[in-house]
Amino acid sequence: MEGIRGLVCRLVLENAIEHKGKAEVDSVVRRLAAELPELRPKLKEVLPLVREIVSEVNALSHEEQIGRLREYGPLERPKRMRREGLPELPEVEKYEQIVTRFAPNPNGPLHLGHVRAALLSYEYARMYGGKFILRFEDTNPVNARLDMYELIKEDLRWLGIEWDEEFVQSDRMELYYRIAERLLEGGKAYVCTCEVENFRGLRDKGEPCPCRELRVEEHMVRWRRMVGGKYEEGEAVMRLKTDLRHPNPAVRDWPAFRVVKSPHPRVGMRYNAWPLYNFSVSVDDHEMGITHIIRGKEHEVNELRQRALFKYLGWRYPTVVQYGRLTLAGMKLSKTEIVNSVRRGELSGYDDVRLGTLSALRRRGFLPQAIRRVIMEVGLTTVDASVSWEGLAAFNRKLVDDIANRYFFVPGGVELSILKAPEISEVEVPLHPSHPERGKRRIPLRAEEGKLLVRISRVDLDSLEEGKTFRLKDFMNVVLKSKSPPEAEFHSMSLMPNVPKIQWVPERGVEVDVLKPDGSVEKGVAEPGVAGLIPGELVQFERYGFVKIEKVGERVSAVFTHK
Repeated sequence: MEGIRGLVCRLVLENAIEHKGKAEVDSVVRRLAAELPELRPKLKEVLPLVREIVSEVNALSHEEQIGRLREYGPLERPKRMRREGLPELPEVEKYEQIVTRFAPNPNGPLHLGHVRAALLSYEYARMYGGKFILRFEDTNPVNARLDMYELIKEDLRWLGIEWDEEFVQSDRMELYYRIAERLLEGGKAYVCTCEVENFRGLRDKGEPCPCRELRVEEHMVRWRRMVGGKYEEGEAVMRLKTDLRHPNPAVRDWPAFRVVKSPHPRVGMRYNAWPLYNFSVSVDDHEMGITHIIRGKEHEVNELRQRALFKYLGWRYPTVVQYGRLTLAGMKLSKTEIVNSVRRGELSGYDDVRLGTLSALRRRGFLPQAIRRVIMEVGLTTVDASVSWEGLAAFNRKLVDDIANRYFFVPGGVELSILKAPEISEVEVPLHPSHPERGKRRIPLRAEEGKLLVRISRVDLDSLEEGKTFRLKDFMNVVLKSKSPPEAEFHSMSLMPNVPKIQWVPERGVEVDVLKPDGSVEKGVAEPGVAGLIPGELVQFERYGFVKIEKVGERVSAVFTHK
């Protein structure tokens, strides 16, 4: 423990200076896990030390914190670690430290498209021993959702993504205001009160609107009116002055601030003037020292707008690395559509199994390693790509097959009576055929009036011919005597070649509801041991598919993963 005390002290001091003199325990723990990944299993043991040092550092003045940090010197970051499937980042030599970011809008749940940006940015930061930042871009009060901040962090942690620093844009409004006033005072921006259609008509012709050439003093008065809530929505916009002859009209005098009178889920009605995406992103990328922006190629126009702002402020624009669009075949991934469908009650929640959200994939039993593997397999190509459910399931199957114990399950099911069966009270079957060390499970049997009672599926019964021999899997061979009523006669115990193997369960099993990917529920019966499983456990219902146990009790609820 003493061996890491120095590292903890330095991280706490850095965190305190970044957060106005008050270090945050959770943030320091995340940084510690990022610096020493091998320490993650022991973070609970380290937590008391972190709390102790945070308390000590927070008692120091800002000057004392800076002085103490200087005693530790610069951070020696780990050497570059090659990440399989990732090409080298361009222009690495221009920067002392690589800094990347993932900047979600908390207006909906994460899906595979977002994972690509988050995972690639995280992996590149680790590859170069750099810094990875999580930044919530929530400057649109209308669509920011309070429940999304924690859900997004939960999804990222599930994927194994830890961040070194965390920022929320709605906490940084005063900074955006200072930069806006600097631009206005320098004649680089102006407050426009023109009707939108009139402005666009002039813009498209490359002509200035009447507001553009007003005196700086007038624009400062208008700005204060925007900030003070004197304008209604749509009555005033702060615009950045750009080249009115630019070939792309969308780049000409683009809007940087607008009036929003809707309450924000975090800061309420504290602010009336809110920065638009290109303004707040630019300020934050500079202030946070972002060196590489890894994003979709659809941001090309945004990049042109942002470069104009960086140029006005004398900042160096980060290196941009683009990739193509990624979709999950057959799945709508629009966050707006998902949120609206949940609101209307058309979906049960953000983890509805019909969705391709991370929370839905997690609920179904997909492992984070499989998600990561799929994304890394697609890589950084600029070509649009589509991930199929079959491909995702194939990656996941390789992982879950080894960890999932086996159990018997029969969908639907009809009772089958077996005549002349030997007196057997239970059957022993391995929990996993490849892992004998896990032991066996015991399936109890019941006989009534000399008949052994089991259940098989109606589909299997219909596929059999009367008079033919078949095998109850891992149990005995029987001859079908009658389909109605279903009745068979004991034949033998030893494994027989060239006979059908039929899945079965004891007549008194546990009832199970399996939620399928299309939202339907398939009812069936499983062996009694399934009632003793733990919610969240991944198992394989033999000859049916992998499922994730969701609830246990008199009835068991499970979610179908894949075959």
